[in-house]
Amino acid sequence: MGNQQAMETQAVRQDDKTPGLIAAIDLGSNSFHLIVARYEEGEIRPIERIGEKIQLAAGIDEEGNLDQRAMRRGWACLRRFSQYIEGMKPDLIRIVGTKALRMARNRRVFTRTAESILKCPVEVISGREEARLIYLGASHTQSDDHGQRLVVDIGGGSTELIIGERFEPKLLESLHMGCVVYSARFFPDGVITAERFDQAYYAARLEVLNVLKNYRRMGWDEVLGSSGTIKSVEQVLVAGGVTQQGITRAGMETLRQRVIEIGHVDQIQLEGLKPDRANIFPAGLAILTAVFDALRLKRMQYSDGALREGLLYDMVGSQQHEYVRERTLNALMRRYRVDKKHARRVRKQALVCFRQVAESWRLGAYEREILSTAAWLHELGMAVSHTRYHKHGDYLVRHSDMLGFTSYEQRAIALLIRGHRRSLPMHLYENMSPYYRERVVRLTILLRLSIVLNHIRSEDTLPEYQLSVEGTRLTLDLGSGWLHEHPLIRADFAREVERLAVAGYSLLVQ
Repeated sequence: MGNQQAMETQAVRQDDKTPGLIAAIDLGSNSFHLIVARYEEGEIRPIERIGEKIQLAAGIDEEGNLDQRAMRRGWACLRRFSQYIEGMKPDLIRIVGTKALRMARNRRVFTRTAESILKCPVEVISGREEARLIYLGASHTQSDDHGQRLVVDIGGGSTELIIGERFEPKLLESLHMGCVVYSARFFPDGVITAERFDQAYYAARLEVLNVLKNYRRMGWDEVLGSSGTIKSVEQVLVAGGVTQQGITRAGMETLRQRVIEIGHVDQIQLEGLKPDRANIFPAGLAILTAVFDALRLKRMQYSDGALREGLLYDMVGSQQHEYVRERTLNALMRRYRVDKKHARRVRKQALVCFRQVAESWRLGAYEREILSTAAWLHELGMAVSHTRYHKHGDYLVRHSDMLGFTSYEQRAIALLIRGHRRSLPMHLYENMSPYYRERVVRLTILLRLSIVLNHIRSEDTLPEYQLSVEGTRLTLDLGSGWLHEHPLIRADFAREVERLAVAGYSLLVQ
């Protein structure tokens, strides 16, 4: 399934108005970043990098909601970003939100407006998926050596720790500590004292303690750090002549003493430190020091690749990405004992239907992958119970840790599984943007049709049929006499006509 998907994605790129251009936007807890790159002959060459400090995490109130000021800062930034991706197809752009949007109870308020500004879907990814993408970005900036590497990424709301080899992550964790969150928690008025610094340090040590044993057991040969906090620490150490390259524990102790002497974030003026990072620098330094001590690190090198670069490499359909998805999918099917023969038949017909309507319904490779995965997993819930198994399958997909899939993709796959039988659950689509709702409903209809066509669960050859669509009207031509010879399928289609009518779609089967 992976190679075919990669080929289709590449074919889409070749048809774009700006061939070879791809883009990624990282809606981080501290900063928003845009990268636009040219993809040619298997290489990604950045041509535009923009970052703006938004501090979205600082705008989360006591009830867990993003306040209006933080959202307005974010939307204003995205309006500026939108100029750089205007005219590009959504298939060539990835936009993801991280810890702050994972935390925010009202994140859909923010993402709906963001989607209308950018004309692209916004995905809020899980912590472990964020870690996987960070590793992918960092590892592509390094020489392709054998041996295991540890990658540390300190963001505004979370810190990711990953151990991997070459381009494959082996151990992934996302910890609940970040420079923006810790700044608000331990330095709320900007005052820096030794006691406050130590409180932040020990809080971070406790977070790392939860995963320490597994990381030490696996081990590593080199240590990389990515993103703003680690870049800032290295730049200050180099500018001050403390190190020539990289970060050392002794160097961080020098910085600790220096910021405590300064006493307030408003007074921090360190050579090599950007002014807009001064207010979160002490918290980031405390977290990094705790990671060094907990993992007994001696030196760390900065890597210029991080989440946004990982998004680009993920998007171009690298073999590694497809392998991760396929491995995740196979593991789920084994765990829940999915009938693979039947799932394969359903998937085959779902993709036949997809090919016939993709142009009319403007569905691309991204939607194809969602439909394909849902077809493989549509009977997942039978491992729980045959009664309401579509609802059990929905739950299992939503709450499984599916590496290689974004939270949006999981949600969409779960909705297809939820809606593949009985009545279409229109109430579940109410909070979705019209862009998403239309695509999810149409993919669900294609899955439902493929299941009806495989009603008898046999290897009997289906006729050469034609599915055509015009807006919300579908016509399925099965050929003369075939439907009359299969009364059970005819009865199924009669019920399907009624159920799709409730969703505003008409189906003619002949």
